[in-house]
Amino acid sequence: MTMGLIGLIVAMVVNMFLQSSGLQLATSMLGVLIFAGLTAWDTQRLREEYYMLQGTDFVGKAVILGALTLYLDFINLFHMLLSLFGRRD
Repeated sequence: MTMGLIGLIVAMVVNMFLQSSGLQLATSMLGVLIFAGLTAWDTQRLREEYYMLQGTDFVGKAVILGALTLYLDFINLFHMLLSLFGRRD
């Protein structure tokens, strides 16, 4: 998923110069898939970290950082969905 995210960033930078609507559609579709996968992966990682850190002082920090990563995943997923289904009037 991380390599897909890096490829998505490169494709979006290239599309800034090309202004291709086909590439915009492709990056939006791939972005939705990548961020859905990242959300699932981060959720599993947070679950494993919680069981590993349970009963220690680091649980509070792990919860805050985990919430931030999931928040960023959801925001980026929503942004990709908007660029995929949004109108361009």
